[in-house]
Amino acid sequence: MILRHFTVTIALCLAAAPLAAATSAPKPIMGDWITDGGKSIVRIQGCGANMCGRIVKILKPDPAAPKTDTNNPDPALRARPLAALQILTDFVPDSAKWIGSIYDPRSGRTYKSKASLLPDNTLQVEGCIAFFCQGQVWTRAPS
Repeated sequence: MILRHFTVTIALCLAAAPLAAATSAPKPIMGDWITDGGKSIVRIQGCGANMCGRIVKILKPDPAAPKTDTNNPDPALRARPLAALQILTDFVPDSAKWIGSIYDPRSGRTYKSKASLLPDNTLQVEGCIAFFCQGQVWTRAPS
């Protein structure tokens, strides 16, 4: 009798597992986002099977700042314009967030990253080194 109840309990748990996984999928993050401080607009869209994000417009250009990817560690990439630069790469769903890589053109470094849609329809974007993460909140750009 105990074995039968145990078997039924296990079967119910296994049947519920896909439902739990489906409800914990991250919310879609596609669209245009205004970065922290209103400096630029990043468009997040599908790139093959993953998601990526590209700067589509510089909103607050700094006349003294470079207009190209001058800090890139690869000299062959330093002439790329910032206004078309892909900064989010290979984002895939992971539980309630998206994980991938983020490139910081100011430092020329790429970091592990995570992004998640917050309840107020803003996007929390974090760049991480080991367990230390630094984040920004991006807002949806008007359509």
